Amino acid sequence: MTGLEMSAARPDELPLVEGLLIGAGEWLASLGSDQWQFPPRRARLLESMGRGECFLAFQDGRPVGTLTVDEQADPEFWRADDAPETALYVHRMAIARDMAGQAVGARMLDWAAARAVAARKSKLRLDAWKTNPALHRYYLGQGFTLVRTVDLPHRQSGALFERDVSMAAPGQAVGPVKT
Repeated sequence: MTGLEMSAARPDELPLVEGLLIGAGEWLASLGSDQWQFPPRRARLLESMGRGECFLAFQDGRPVGTLTVDEQADPEFWRADDAPETALYVHRMAIARDMAGQAVGARMLDWAAARAVAARKSKLRLDAWKTNPALHRYYLGQGFTLVRTVDLPHRQSGALFERDVSMAAPGQAVGPVKT
């Protein structure tokens, strides 16, 4: 197995990103979860691609994961006293199901942490589905801590996690980034 190559997703790669997100949603549904049981929001994906914030992970030339990394702190979740400007935020992370158990997600999160360090941020943050304890355990195992759970009746997400990256060395990316 070779390393991952992270690449900013281009608009013509929208079907690859959507395929990974839909595949994750189908897998979650097979487990009885209601998480990600909606089609990906194309406009949101295209906007994040246009800003260079949506990424694809490739292994041996094949797309194996996607995530968005940006400075967009969801104001319904992250308060002013959280100092939202000190973090980068991970959104819409999905891994190809045939790559499960091969640390693709861990390497993508390490890559995102390296981006945070390079951007002089001290935290990498994300929000997760409130009713997915397996996902919570996964993020805890990746060095994140649970900050709090925000329970909003119109939102299923709201388990807030962060990982301190202030001690990470710059350049810990898992592979080259193409633009």
